[in-house]
Amino acid sequence: MARKVGIYTRISRDDEGESLGVARQQQDCERLTDLRSWQAVKVYEDNDVSAFKRNVVREDFELMLKDLRAGLIDGIVAYDLDRLARQPRDLERLIEIFDERPRLEFATVTNDINLGTPDGRTMARIMVAFANKSSHDSSRRIRRKHFELAQQGKDSGGPAPYGWRKNDRTKVDPEAAAAIREAQREILAGVRIGTIRTRWQEQGLGNPRAGTKRMAHHHVEHILTNPRLVGYRTYHGEILYGEDGRPIPGNWEPINTVEEWEAVCAAVAERKQKQPGRSLARKYLLSGIARCGLCKSKIRGQTNPRWSPGSKAAKFTYRCSVVNGGCGKVGRVGEPIDRLIAQLVLEEQRERAAVTRVPMEQQWPGEAELADVEHDIAQLVEAERAKEISVATLLQLLPGKERARDELKLKRARFYKEQKQAEAKEDAADLSVEDFFSLPIERQQEIVLHSLSAVIIHPAGRGRRKFDPSLIEPVWH
Repeated sequence: MARKVGIYTRISRDDEGESLGVARQQQDCERLTDLRSWQAVKVYEDNDVSAFKRNVVREDFELMLKDLRAGLIDGIVAYDLDRLARQPRDLERLIEIFDERPRLEFATVTNDINLGTPDGRTMARIMVAFANKSSHDSSRRIRRKHFELAQQGKDSGGPAPYGWRKNDRTKVDPEAAAAIREAQREILAGVRIGTIRTRWQEQGLGNPRAGTKRMAHHHVEHILTNPRLVGYRTYHGEILYGEDGRPIPGNWEPINTVEEWEAVCAAVAERKQKQPGRSLARKYLLSGIARCGLCKSKIRGQTNPRWSPGSKAAKFTYRCSVVNGGCGKVGRVGEPIDRLIAQLVLEEQRERAAVTRVPMEQQWPGEAELADVEHDIAQLVEAERAKEISVATLLQLLPGKERARDELKLKRARFYKEQKQAEAKEDAADLSVEDFFSLPIERQQEIVLHSLSAVIIHPAGRGRRKFDPSLIEPVWH
């Protein structure tokens, strides 16, 4: 009976996302299994995954070890030993399984190593040690090269970040840039990153390898706050500064102005400080805004279990709940209340905009002061380089200037955040009711809270009654 073996394939980088490298490895391994008269029952593939980086989990490698230990497969075929392991600890885990099951098979396309014998294991350990050293040497050279490129403001290559053309990382992709700017406006208007992520996932946006992986929350946040958006060169995630104390500009087209980018970064940071670790998701417009007309407790929306598409039952209700500390005596159908409040709020904001629209100050008033501080820092650094002052004097004067610069930058970010947020929220005056309900729920709530502090829902009495707007009391600011 033919021995059942697993084929393991891996490649560290697959920039095109087409899996051609692992496909070639699989073909060569299948030829080898045919020559050995083995039966390949499963292919374990870790495409675009490093075996050298310690913080990387190779999912199919881990699954292969489990299957091997459980006896589901009788051996492994790989293209080369370094496809399996570049860290000695991974090799030792594999050797431990071969110790437990001496009759396991092992073969590689490029050479013959028998992990079932002491000599084979010794040779494997030597080969992995050399592969590990080679990876260390390559990593060191690559880091040095990337740092040198970063200091020159040059790009480091690799897949183009979202927002720039795939075939030219220096040129902006107009469609992606428009999606980023729209998402940034939503952030300033109160929309959650989670809502943007869900929409991007459905539309196939935001991921340079769309369809291959589920987009993570932090990935979307990074796209919207990336210093690259304003042309700043980064190194290991941090903005790289030149000898003059200014950010090093990159050799690519920016998507944002500094003011736009700082406003978004400040809005994201502020939200994290206000609600650390707490979900801001809402399902119904007036959840947390509506209050019971009898006990004044907050009312939240509840799905009607009897509702289904096409039925006449209400889709959801606003109900005072005893569980949340209320009296439990008030409950109303939700949709007509939402529509009434949307109409009232939009009408109020249109009237207010027509009368009280005041032009906002466009330029932050501290720009000249910040420029002077940055100039002082550059002069101090240049004076030390020219031996006009000592290092000790520089280190005595520099920290105070740097603190002043950072404080001014923080004030600038707050100024533009508030300005951009006000601009984003003023757009509501031009919305129709249908446009209003097409917005994300967080944006709808921001518009309502711009005009109202609460909505009091009064009881309607017993039995089925026609909707009475007079029993819905908006509390205006």
